Amino acid sequence: MTIHEAYLYLKNKLKEIYDDKEAANISELVMEKIFNLKKVERLLNKHYVITKEQQNILNDYLQQLMTHKPVQYVLQEAWFAGMKFFIDSTVLIPRPETEELVEWIVEDTGYKTQDAGISDIPPLAPHISPLTVLDVGTGSGCIAIALKKKMNADMYALDISEAALKIAALNAANNNTDINFLKADILQKQLNIQLPLFDVIVSNPPYIIKQESAEMHANVVQYEPHLALFIPDENPLLFYDAISDFARSHLQQNGKLFFEIHENYANDILKLLQQKKFSLIEIRKDLQQKNRMMKAVFLNDNTANFAA
Repeated sequence: MTIHEAYLYLKNKLKEIYDDKEAANISELVMEKIFNLKKVERLLNKHYVITKEQQNILNDYLQQLMTHKPVQYVLQEAWFAGMKFFIDSTVLIPRPETEELVEWIVEDTGYKTQDAGISDIPPLAPHISPLTVLDVGTGSGCIAIALKKKMNADMYALDISEAALKIAALNAANNNTDINFLKADILQKQLNIQLPLFDVIVSNPPYIIKQESAEMHANVVQYEPHLALFIPDENPLLFYDAISDFARSHLQQNGKLFFEIHENYANDILKLLQQKKFSLIEIRKDLQQKNRMMKAVFLNDNTANFAA
C-alpha cells in the first residue's frame, strides 16, 4: 500500500461516520502523525510504499476513530496557540474559542512579550514588573501555558484533578514554561493553600447543563471528561458564582476577571457579577458571533458599569 492509497483508505472509512470535510481533516492529522510529513510533502512522495509497522499503526488509529473517539485523544496531541499539547481523556481538548480568550487577555493587559506574535501591540518594557495571573480549572494547562508564553507574568494554575495537573505540568515542561500548579477545589469556601493577590484571574469552567448532553456529539459526551464539562441542571452558574466570590478576595484593586462563558447564560453571568460589585463588565463574541467571553474589573467600590 502506498502512502496515497493509505490516505484514501483512511478518509473513505471515516466518511462512514463523518462528513467529507471532517473525514479529510482527521485523515490529514493522522497521516502527519504517522509519517511526519505535511500534506505537500506527502503528495510529493505519494508512491512511497508504507511499512508493515506503519500500516499497523494506521489500522490501530482507524479502529479507535471509528468508535467516534476524537482524533486528539487517539493521537494524544492537540495544538493550541501554536503549541503542541499532550492530552488524554482526563482533560478537555483545547478549542479555538479559548485561544480567542487568551488573545483578549494579552491584548487587554498590554503585557505582551517580545515574541507573543501579536503585531499591533507594542512589546512590554523589560523593567516593568510581571503581572500575577491565576488560571482556575487549568485542565491540560493550555490557557496558563499560552499566557505565560505570550505575556510577562508570574503564572499560577489550579485544578481539582490530580491527573489533569500531571498532564498540565508535562505540557508546561514540554513548552518550556514555568508555572505554579496547585491542587484545589474552587467550590470550597476556604482553600487550604497559600495564594498571592492576583492582577488577573481567568477561567474556562464547566458550563454545560447535563440535559444538553442529549444534543451533543457522541465524541464529546463519550470521551471528554464530564468533570470539566457538566454542571447541575438546576445551577448553571455554579462555577461562575464560586470563582467570582474567590476573585473578590484574591484580586488586586483594579484586578481583572476573565471568563469563557456559555452563550445562553451571558446575561445571567453579567447580572451575577454586577451583584457582586464588579465593574466595567464586557461581553465579547467569538468568531462565530456567539457571546463566549466576559471581562470584569474589581474596583472594590459600589460602581458597576457595563460595556457590551
